[in-house]
Amino acid sequence: MALKVKAREKLLKFSKDSEGVWKWVMQPELYSALTQSKVIKEAALRSGVSEGVMQACWDAAGEVIKAWLPEGHSIPLPGLGSCRFGLSASSVDDVNKVKTSLIKTRRIIFTPAVELKDELKSTAVVITCYDRDGKEVKRVTSTDDAEIDDGTGEDAESTNSGNNSGNSGSGSSNQTLASPTISGNTSFTESTQVSISGPDGAEIHYTTDGTVPTAASALYSEAFTLSATTTAWDRTKTLNIER
Repeated sequence: MALKVKAREKLLKFSKDSEGVWKWVMQPELYSALTQSKVIKEAALRSGVSEGVMQACWDAAGEVIKAWLPEGHSIPLPGLGSCRFGLSASSVDDVNKVKTSLIKTRRIIFTPAVELKDELKSTAVVITCYDRDGKEVKRVTSTDDAEIDDGTGEDAESTNSGNNSGNSGSGSSNQTLASPTISGNTSFTESTQVSISGPDGAEIHYTTDGTVPTAASALYSEAFTLSATTTAWDRTKTLNIER
Protein backbone atom coordinates (compact mmCIF):
# COMPACT_ATOMS: atom_id res chain seq x y z
CA MET A 1 0.00 0.00 0.00
CA ALA A 2 1.26 3.49 -0.83
CA LEU A 3 0.04 7.06 -0.75
CA LYS A 4 -0.50 8.35 -4.28
CA VAL A 5 0.70 11.85 -5.13
CA LYS A 6 0.72 13.62 -8.48
CA ALA A 7 3.20 16.30 -9.52
CA ARG A 8 1.99 18.48 -12.38
CA GLU A 9 4.01 21.04 -14.30
CA LYS A 10 1.97 24.22 -14.03
CA LEU A 11 2.40 27.85 -15.00
CA LEU A 12 2.19 29.87 -11.79
CA LYS A 13 1.48 33.59 -12.01
CA PHE A 14 2.06 35.75 -8.96
CA SER A 15 0.39 38.84 -10.38
CA LYS A 16 -1.95 39.65 -13.25
CA ASP A 17 0.84 41.19 -15.30
CA SER A 18 3.56 38.60 -14.69
CA GLU A 19 4.51 36.06 -17.34
CA GLY A 20 4.62 33.34 -14.73
CA VAL A 21 7.03 30.50 -14.09
CA TRP A 22 6.67 26.78 -14.69
CA LYS A 23 6.89 24.73 -11.50
CA TRP A 24 6.17 21.17 -10.47
CA VAL A 25 3.26 21.28 -8.04
CA MET A 26 2.47 18.24 -5.90
CA GLN A 27 -0.88 17.30 -4.44
CA PRO A 28 -2.57 14.10 -3.24
CA GLU A 29 -4.47 12.03 -5.73
CA LEU A 30 -8.20 12.45 -5.11
CA TYR A 31 -9.96 9.26 -4.17
CA SER A 32 -13.66 8.54 -4.48
CA ALA A 33 -15.50 8.77 -1.18
CA LEU A 34 -16.41 5.37 0.26
CA THR A 35 -20.10 4.82 0.93
CA GLN A 36 -21.25 4.18 4.48
CA SER A 37 -22.73 0.83 3.45
CA LYS A 38 -19.34 -0.35 2.17
CA VAL A 39 -17.65 0.60 5.44
CA ILE A 40 -20.40 -1.09 7.47
CA LYS A 41 -20.11 -4.25 5.39
CA GLU A 42 -16.32 -4.43 5.75
CA ALA A 43 -16.47 -3.72 9.49
CA ALA A 44 -19.09 -6.45 9.94
CA LEU A 45 -16.89 -8.96 8.11
CA ARG A 46 -13.86 -8.10 10.23
CA SER A 47 -15.74 -8.19 13.54
CA GLY A 48 -17.92 -11.22 12.86
CA VAL A 49 -21.19 -9.46 13.67
CA SER A 50 -24.11 -8.91 11.35
CA GLU A 51 -24.37 -5.82 9.18
CA GLY A 52 -27.59 -4.88 11.01
CA VAL A 53 -25.87 -4.91 14.40
CA MET A 54 -22.90 -2.99 13.01
CA GLN A 55 -25.22 -0.39 11.47
CA ALA A 56 -27.03 0.03 14.81
CA CYS A 57 -23.73 0.51 16.65
CA TRP A 58 -22.54 2.96 13.99
CA ASP A 59 -25.72 5.04 14.27
CA ALA A 60 -25.63 4.99 18.08
CA ALA A 61 -22.00 6.13 18.17
CA GLY A 62 -22.83 8.95 15.78
CA GLU A 63 -25.68 10.15 17.98
CA VAL A 64 -23.44 10.11 21.07
CA ILE A 65 -20.75 12.13 19.28
CA LYS A 66 -23.28 14.70 18.04
CA ALA A 67 -24.73 15.06 21.54
CA TRP A 68 -21.43 15.36 23.42
CA LEU A 69 -19.32 17.38 20.99
CA PRO A 70 -21.26 20.67 21.42
CA GLU A 71 -20.88 20.29 25.20
CA GLY A 72 -17.13 20.71 24.88
CA HIS A 73 -16.04 17.10 25.36
CA SER A 74 -13.01 15.58 23.66
CA ILE A 75 -14.53 12.39 22.29
CA PRO A 76 -12.46 9.24 21.64
CA LEU A 77 -12.86 7.57 18.25
CA PRO A 78 -11.81 3.92 18.73
CA GLY A 79 -8.59 3.12 16.91
CA LEU A 80 -8.46 6.53 15.25
CA GLY A 81 -7.97 9.29 17.81
CA SER A 82 -10.35 11.90 19.18
CA CYS A 83 -12.37 14.91 18.08
CA ARG A 84 -13.31 18.13 19.82
CA PHE A 85 -14.81 21.55 19.22
CA GLY A 86 -12.49 24.38 18.18
CA LEU A 87 -12.75 27.87 16.75
CA SER A 88 -10.94 30.69 14.99
CA ALA A 89 -11.58 34.21 16.27
CA SER A 90 -10.31 37.76 16.07
CA SER A 91 -8.60 39.29 19.10
CA VAL A 92 -9.49 42.64 20.66
CA ASP A 93 -7.73 44.99 23.09
CA ASP A 94 -10.77 45.77 25.26
CA VAL A 95 -12.90 43.28 27.21
CA ASN A 96 -15.97 45.36 26.38
CA LYS A 97 -15.42 44.52 22.70
CA VAL A 98 -15.60 40.76 23.29
CA LYS A 99 -18.64 39.38 21.49
CA THR A 100 -19.70 36.29 19.58
CA SER A 101 -19.30 38.02 16.20
CA LEU A 102 -15.52 37.86 16.72
CA ILE A 103 -15.73 34.10 16.16
CA LYS A 104 -15.00 33.55 12.46
CA THR A 105 -15.37 29.78 12.24
CA ARG A 106 -16.45 26.90 14.42
CA ARG A 107 -14.43 23.77 13.81
CA ILE A 108 -14.39 20.08 14.57
CA ILE A 109 -10.77 19.22 15.25
CA PHE A 110 -9.63 15.62 14.80
CA THR A 111 -6.54 14.51 16.70
CA PRO A 112 -5.21 11.24 15.26
CA ALA A 113 -3.99 8.49 17.54
CA VAL A 114 -0.27 7.74 17.72
CA GLU A 115 -0.85 4.42 15.97
CA LEU A 116 -2.65 6.12 13.09
CA LYS A 117 0.10 8.72 12.70
CA ASP A 118 2.76 6.00 12.77
CA GLU A 119 0.87 4.12 10.04
CA LEU A 120 0.79 7.23 7.86
CA LYS A 121 4.42 8.00 8.61
CA SER A 122 5.60 4.54 7.59
CA THR A 123 3.56 4.37 4.38
CA ALA A 124 5.54 4.83 1.18
CA VAL A 125 4.64 7.65 -1.22
CA VAL A 126 4.39 7.15 -4.97
CA ILE A 127 4.76 10.37 -6.96
CA THR A 128 3.66 10.39 -10.60
CA CYS A 129 4.92 13.37 -12.60
CA TYR A 130 2.92 14.87 -15.48
CA ASP A 131 4.37 17.54 -17.76
CA ARG A 132 2.52 20.62 -18.99
CA ASP A 133 0.90 18.53 -21.76
CA GLY A 134 -0.46 16.00 -19.27
CA LYS A 135 2.04 13.28 -20.26
CA GLU A 136 3.47 11.06 -17.54
CA VAL A 137 7.24 11.61 -17.53
CA LYS A 138 8.45 10.15 -14.25
CA ARG A 139 7.42 8.04 -11.28
CA VAL A 140 9.15 8.16 -7.91
CA THR A 141 8.64 5.95 -4.86
CA SER A 142 9.74 7.45 -1.57
CA THR A 143 10.33 5.59 1.68
CA ASP A 144 12.03 8.42 3.60
CA ASP A 145 10.91 9.47 7.06
CA ALA A 146 8.05 11.94 7.03
CA GLU A 147 6.86 14.55 9.47
CA ILE A 148 3.20 14.16 10.31
CA ASP A 149 1.19 17.35 10.74
CA ASP A 150 -1.98 16.47 12.61
CA GLY A 151 -3.37 20.01 12.54
CA THR A 152 -3.73 20.21 16.32
CA GLY A 153 -1.18 22.97 16.99
CA GLU A 154 -1.67 26.71 16.95
CA ASP A 155 -2.58 26.61 13.27
CA ALA A 156 -5.67 24.56 14.08
CA GLU A 157 -7.11 27.23 16.37
CA SER A 158 -5.67 30.53 15.23
CA THR A 159 -6.45 33.84 16.90
CA ASN A 160 -6.06 36.78 14.56
CA SER A 161 -6.70 40.49 14.46
CA GLY A 162 -9.11 40.54 11.56
CA ASN A 163 -6.84 39.62 8.65
CA ASN A 164 -4.81 36.46 8.42
CA SER A 165 -1.07 36.69 7.93
CA GLY A 166 0.80 35.29 4.97
CA ASN A 167 0.63 31.80 6.48
CA SER A 168 -1.98 31.00 3.88
CA GLY A 169 0.76 31.58 1.37
CA SER A 170 4.42 30.67 1.41
CA GLY A 171 4.88 31.10 5.15
CA SER A 172 8.08 33.08 4.57
CA SER A 173 6.67 36.59 4.85
CA ASN A 174 5.50 38.62 7.83
CA GLN A 175 3.35 40.79 5.61
CA THR A 176 -0.34 40.88 6.56
CA LEU A 177 -2.48 39.83 3.62
CA ALA A 178 -6.19 39.77 3.07
CA SER A 179 -7.78 36.39 3.66
CA PRO A 180 -8.30 34.18 0.61
CA THR A 181 -11.81 33.00 -0.21
CA ILE A 182 -12.95 29.63 -1.49
CA SER A 183 -16.00 29.11 -3.67
CA GLY A 184 -17.81 26.37 -5.52
CA ASN A 185 -21.13 24.58 -5.78
CA THR A 186 -21.83 22.97 -2.41
CA SER A 187 -24.12 20.43 -4.03
CA PHE A 188 -23.49 18.68 -7.33
CA THR A 189 -24.39 15.60 -9.37
CA GLU A 190 -21.30 14.43 -11.24
CA SER A 191 -18.53 16.95 -10.51
CA THR A 192 -17.93 20.56 -9.55
CA GLN A 193 -15.15 23.11 -9.93
CA VAL A 194 -13.70 24.79 -6.85
CA SER A 195 -11.76 28.04 -7.03
CA ILE A 196 -9.77 30.02 -4.47
CA SER A 197 -8.99 33.72 -4.78
CA GLY A 198 -6.52 35.80 -2.80
CA PRO A 199 -4.26 38.84 -2.94
CA ASP A 200 -1.78 39.16 -5.80
CA GLY A 201 1.56 37.56 -5.08
CA ALA A 202 0.30 35.23 -2.35
CA GLU A 203 0.93 31.51 -2.50
CA ILE A 204 -2.27 29.85 -1.32
CA HIS A 205 -2.13 26.32 0.07
CA TYR A 206 -5.28 24.27 0.44
CA THR A 207 -6.57 20.83 1.41
CA THR A 208 -9.65 18.81 0.47
CA ASP A 209 -9.74 16.39 3.39
CA GLY A 210 -10.91 18.78 6.10
CA THR A 211 -7.49 19.39 7.63
CA VAL A 212 -5.99 22.83 8.12
CA PRO A 213 -3.55 23.73 5.30
CA THR A 214 0.15 24.13 5.99
CA ALA A 215 3.08 25.25 3.85
CA ALA A 216 3.44 21.60 2.80
CA SER A 217 -0.15 21.37 1.52
CA ALA A 218 -1.08 21.56 -2.15
CA LEU A 219 -0.31 24.91 -3.78
CA TYR A 220 -3.32 26.46 -5.51
CA SER A 221 -2.76 27.60 -9.08
CA GLU A 222 -6.07 27.09 -10.86
CA ALA A 223 -9.61 25.87 -10.28
CA PHE A 224 -9.79 22.14 -9.60
CA THR A 225 -12.51 19.56 -10.09
CA LEU A 226 -14.04 17.40 -7.35
CA SER A 227 -16.19 14.37 -7.99
CA ALA A 228 -16.81 13.16 -4.45
CA THR A 229 -18.12 14.58 -1.19
CA THR A 230 -15.35 16.39 0.66
CA THR A 231 -14.48 19.41 2.79
CA ALA A 232 -12.16 22.06 1.38
CA TRP A 233 -10.13 24.45 3.54
CA ASP A 234 -8.42 27.72 2.69
CA ARG A 235 -7.49 28.48 6.34
CA THR A 236 -10.29 31.02 6.77
CA LYS A 237 -13.29 29.13 5.46
CA THR A 238 -14.55 25.60 5.04
CA LEU A 239 -16.66 24.54 2.10
CA ASN A 240 -18.63 21.32 2.53
CA ILE A 241 -19.12 19.93 -0.97
CA GLU A 242 -21.70 17.17 -1.21
CA ARG A 243 -22.43 14.88 -4.10
